[in-house]
Amino acid sequence: MSDLIEGFLGKSIEGKKSRMPAKLDYLQSATGLFLGLFMWGHMFFVSSILISKDFMYTITKFFEGSAFLKEPQSWLVSIVVFIVFVIFISHALLGMRKLPINFRQWQAYRTHMSMMKHEDTSLWFIQAFTGFAMFFMGSAHLFMMMTKAHEIGPFGSSDRMYSDFMWPFYLLLLLAVEFHGGIGLYRLCVKWGWFEGEDAKISRKKLKQAKWAITVFFLALGLLTLAAYVKIGYEHREHVGERYIPTAQIEMQYDVKVRA
Repeated sequence: MSDLIEGFLGKSIEGKKSRMPAKLDYLQSATGLFLGLFMWGHMFFVSSILISKDFMYTITKFFEGSAFLKEPQSWLVSIVVFIVFVIFISHALLGMRKLPINFRQWQAYRTHMSMMKHEDTSLWFIQAFTGFAMFFMGSAHLFMMMTKAHEIGPFGSSDRMYSDFMWPFYLLLLLAVEFHGGIGLYRLCVKWGWFEGEDAKISRKKLKQAKWAITVFFLALGLLTLAAYVKIGYEHREHVGERYIPTAQIEMQYDVKVRA
């Protein structure tokens, strides 16, 4: 009964305001922080292709358990992606609480934004827009990675970009992720007072500069990485579906043939 009263009135039986909004805010912040940091790590992982195909292959097999298994297993990656998917959907549902749900709310927000001309208010709009786009694009990407983890690799990932013509999709996803994530982490720092010095205005200015520097860095890294996968996919277009064989393994096979 107390839950029903709190649900209708927003107050407990004792007349206190519900703590549920604060708890949901905390969960939204926690899931957002996890996803933001995960995306930074993920970007460094996929950008390993810029070093070499062998290096990217080695990292892929590491995540498949090559360090402790005789035969790497792609289902380990699927499990990790599934966990990230659940957190991603949870974060999206928590974030939807704050979106305008009808035209009047949207009109009030737009009027408020145009009158104040406050950068942080405008940043929230960009975050909300990119978050809405990511709900669909991010879900599609995570589902593909979860069900096709065995295809992740120098050739498999590159074939998806070029031969499957997925690079426009990933270009839009890159833009949405980097703007949404960068703004989200900046807003988390402001909201919870992280890295706040004696002068809040100066701290916020420095945080904003750091946010844009990080966004530009990861956008540049992402674009270079996307271009590398497209280039490899173009060069591999006549052999779509062929699995990548690391250089060391090819050399070993060659030595065996020569000795034979």
